[in-house]
Amino acid sequence: MIVYPAIDVIDGQCVRLTHGKYDSKKVYSKDPTAIAQEFEDAGFTHLHMVDLDGAKAGKVINLSILEKTVNATSLQIDFGGGIRSQQDVDDVLSAGAKQINVGSLAVKSPKIVRSWMEKYGPSTLILSADVKDEYIALHGWQEKSKILLKDFILNFSQAGIQYITCTDISKDGALTGASTQLYKELIATFPDLKIIASGGVHSIDNLIDLKSVGCYGAIVGKAIYERQVDLMELISINQ
Repeated sequence: MIVYPAIDVIDGQCVRLTHGKYDSKKVYSKDPTAIAQEFEDAGFTHLHMVDLDGAKAGKVINLSILEKTVNATSLQIDFGGGIRSQQDVDDVLSAGAKQINVGSLAVKSPKIVRSWMEKYGPSTLILSADVKDEYIALHGWQEKSKILLKDFILNFSQAGIQYITCTDISKDGALTGASTQLYKELIATFPDLKIIASGGVHSIDNLIDLKSVGCYGAIVGKAIYERQVDLMELISINQ
């Protein structure tokens, strides 16, 4: 299972939110790239980066942070937040991201996202399924849709999507444990998809459970910054 340390960016700073609420922002570093370098030095190979300003504004804002981090590390970075147009996709990929996360646009304009899958290849895109009470949430988790999680994933799995990041908003940033049962059910329903767990990871045991149910990867954020987990122990899971 791949462990993805997470960097969320607001105003050019590395932050974490609780339950996706912007007014819960806590700043951990004014230099996200330095944090990324620490992750690489510890032995990580991947990084999950989210432009929270972009997610809220509906356009990519912190592209320069991505570029700086790509130039300073060899991490394989997946990037999301505010990607709404093909120009955004081109800009993010040109900046060096290996994959892009699409969420809100995939809900509101699925045909556009499917056209990107055809143009760039389905493995370039990660479907970002942010869920609250079984329904998809939009725009940096500020809006709840009427689309059920499994229906949303089914639509794109039939179109050829390969990677899914599923974030349980009720767990995110709360350090209460990931929704292992949710991921177990998703993997049983969609056994051919690479499911990446996100939200609530708070311990090594939690990650071992996610690995045991078959998660392809797990995103870890606040547990790292609050020193709930040891980086060396995380690397041991990252096999």
